[in-house]
Amino acid sequence: MGSKNNPANRRRSPLSIIIVFGLCCFFYLLGTWQKSGFGKGDSIAMDITKKTECEEDFSTLDFHPHHNIPIPDSSKPKSKTFKPCDVKYTDYTPCHEQDRAMRFPRENMVYRERHCPPQEEKLKCLIPAPKGYSTPFPWPKGRDYVHYANVPFKHLTVEKANQHWVEYQGNVFKFPGGGTMFPQGADAYIDELSSVIPIADGSVRTALDTGCGVASWGAYLMKRNVLAMSFAPRDNHEAQVQFALERGVPAIIGVLGSIKLPFPSRAFDMAQCSRCLIPWGENDGKYLMEVDRVLRPGGFWILSGPPINWKTYYQTWKRSKEDLRAEQRKIEKLAESLCWEKKYEKGDIAIWRKKVNPKSCKINPTNFCKSTDTDNVWYKKMETCVTPYPIVKTGNEVAGGELKKFPARLQAVPPVISKGLVPEVSIESYQEDSKIWKTYVATYKRANRLIGTSRYRNIMDMNAGYGGFAAAIESNKLWVMNVVPTIAPNTLSVVFERGLIGIYHDWCEGFSTYPRTYDLIHGNGLFSLYENKCDLEDILLEMDRILRPEGLVILRDEVDVLTKVMKITAGMRWDVKLLDHEEGPFVPKKIFVAYKQYWVGNKGNDTSSSE
Repeated sequence: MGSKNNPANRRRSPLSIIIVFGLCCFFYLLGTWQKSGFGKGDSIAMDITKKTECEEDFSTLDFHPHHNIPIPDSSKPKSKTFKPCDVKYTDYTPCHEQDRAMRFPRENMVYRERHCPPQEEKLKCLIPAPKGYSTPFPWPKGRDYVHYANVPFKHLTVEKANQHWVEYQGNVFKFPGGGTMFPQGADAYIDELSSVIPIADGSVRTALDTGCGVASWGAYLMKRNVLAMSFAPRDNHEAQVQFALERGVPAIIGVLGSIKLPFPSRAFDMAQCSRCLIPWGENDGKYLMEVDRVLRPGGFWILSGPPINWKTYYQTWKRSKEDLRAEQRKIEKLAESLCWEKKYEKGDIAIWRKKVNPKSCKINPTNFCKSTDTDNVWYKKMETCVTPYPIVKTGNEVAGGELKKFPARLQAVPPVISKGLVPEVSIESYQEDSKIWKTYVATYKRANRLIGTSRYRNIMDMNAGYGGFAAAIESNKLWVMNVVPTIAPNTLSVVFERGLIGIYHDWCEGFSTYPRTYDLIHGNGLFSLYENKCDLEDILLEMDRILRPEGLVILRDEVDVLTKVMKITAGMRWDVKLLDHEEGPFVPKKIFVAYKQYWVGNKGNDTSSSE
């Protein structure tokens, strides 16, 4: 049944329909009239428009940008794209190339020292990785195994086969831990050293290996919490330093020749020569004097190999008894003149200890080096003189200051700081620096959770300062090469007194290492430091050379400088992002984070292909 209220029953009035139709026509005509320009509505709109035009009413406003990040201009040329180098440069070491080395004299190993190309000969391309390159094995497996494709050189597996340096097994190299003077393995060798040297208790933390081979001594010291800096020349022992770094062991290309080692005085707690064949008694003893310079008071020097145990090996070494006896006597006499005391000689090993101060020494004062700046070593000629001890007041005092045992040594105030020997650095400013770096490293770890793990084992700090970054990130899963630029304040002695290792270097030149040897490269204020000193492009190309594929770069610097850096890296196969400073976006310093893309050389067309 239908309801009387049902709308279907209603009838629309003809009058209402006419009224609605009339209103619609009226409003349509009204709108048309105003649109024609004769209505008041249009004049009102025109007045409003005129009053809102940007003339002198807003002349006092400043619309210029108040930040320094330039807005990209599409009319300007795009960033330069760096092409891959020819595959023949896969293992290019700019300052240690054989062709250039052969132009220099062989006397005193001068030709094996650093000889860098002039600006016009520098490569302006990206060094390719070898085909089949793989990320190194994580530590500690990486100590014993290396991918053959990464370092495809079998020479040492043949030449040193009976000494167990390295073995080739399928697609990997195996490092059994042997060496010329430790056929029973590095562990057994270090055990014997530990019977004389306090390696286990943290007294010895930094070590120097001269003529290191594949650095098995340094590799096995790491599990005993000792950091060894190893060096060897780029010579016929093909890729020995490259093997060391591929294993995850600190090493550089270097030699005891005519110039000083790139380390400060009193840097190392221990040094060794294991059949390094350095003529210690020749050249008036200047090589041993250089080791004495970098050895801390109370430090140890180990000599294993010729002429030690000459009575057993003189026939194997094809030398006369008289010759070897005279050589050992010369070394013994030289060590005594340096204020070293012989502590041990048994079998193939002899150990000396440098006295903690000169009170009981018989050093001829005329033999002391005249220069007071014993840390000014970059490209400085090695001297035939004795580096004087720091002044002491009592016979029991350790010259230069006594260090705490590691790991307490890492966070303690170094003696060079507490004694006021570093200009413009107080105990308070040093401690504040350490605190800040803990905050900064925490930021890095939030940005990349793999930082602090063995994924980034070989780390470089390109402008290390007091070693705050390395101290904050310190772990047995990694190590840091702390570089103090030669144009920066000289703080490398602080780094070593903390129980860290490092080196002097000028970043206008190539670093003494092979390509692809670092997993993470860090730099604080580096490009501001070098902005007017050399081409920033050259520094970035060198970083790319020594960085492994899929490696990480972290830079801290002024935003203006990082903008220039980003423009260059846009053509370098890096994936880049810019992060704000910990204190917020208005701080003019920023954090630059970049990941190097994986790509390898392609022999087919001498270019590179991504994989």
